[in-house]
Amino acid sequence: MARPEALAFYEFFAGGGLARLGLSPAFACVFANDHDPAKAAAYTRAFGADVLREGDVEALGPADLPGRAALAWASFPCQDLSLAGARAGLDAPRSGAFWAFHHLMRALAAERRAPRVICLENVTGLLTSRRGADFERLVAALDELGYRCGAVEIDASHFVPQSRRRLFVIAARSLHPTLVAPRPDAFFHSDGVQAAVRRLPATLQRKVVWWRLPVPPLRNAALADLIDEREASWRSDSETQKLIRQMSPLQRERLEALRASGGVHIGAVFRRMRVENGVKVQRAEARFDGLAGCLRTPAGGA
Repeated sequence: MARPEALAFYEFFAGGGLARLGLSPAFACVFANDHDPAKAAAYTRAFGADVLREGDVEALGPADLPGRAALAWASFPCQDLSLAGARAGLDAPRSGAFWAFHHLMRALAAERRAPRVICLENVTGLLTSRRGADFERLVAALDELGYRCGAVEIDASHFVPQSRRRLFVIAARSLHPTLVAPRPDAFFHSDGVQAAVRRLPATLQRKVVWWRLPVPPLRNAALADLIDEREASWRSDSETQKLIRQMSPLQRERLEALRASGGVHIGAVFRRMRVENGVKVQRAEARFDGLAGCLRTPAGGA
């Protein structure tokens, strides 16, 4: 049974539906969209196909969206904004999908059906993409639609043992005073967020909101706490040696120091492309600080 319309939300660039998982049960998804067949299949397996529209967001019109949602969530593509990608910006084909979403929100506003809140989720590279020009354009685009917005940076490591920093630009058509702080809070408004706001023109700076969020309790689990050694599937010696050969000299020194210290040490290894002496080299990089790193995609982004 659907929840009241006041808590209905649209999920754009839905992927496998992680935003829906996080927002449930307080919000009920009444429309979801993703262009990627594999992601759409994963979404359907998790939630069914009742509200999912597979296809390009550019092909959508306001008639495709039911009612008036309290929230429109858009985790639009990050590849052209990420530090792991080429950083072509909001005019590039992938991250530029934001403009199709923006056009759809404008059409809803013309029908007096604009969502009360828009949340855009992306990588923190959005703050500095094209020297801050993309962040300025995004804030201006939301302002044009009649929203006041502010950005918060949240690291997954505050909740689970994984380092994954993400930017959330939250825009509201009306402001509740209890949700607005008089000044930035360093926990959520990082140096990067504050610097990006300072780079905005004065007219936009005055409209930026410093959202007041509750600080979460301290995380009480490390990566090792989630690993069941009894169910471990070990790599072969040859695979392990290949990983070690891909490590930098400094990484190998750290690994040998841990081996020499004895005991069990649980960490995570990720492959990264690094430029060394002008040449791209694949490196295996390990961390043993109790956190898993952020996965990178071959096409760029994280």
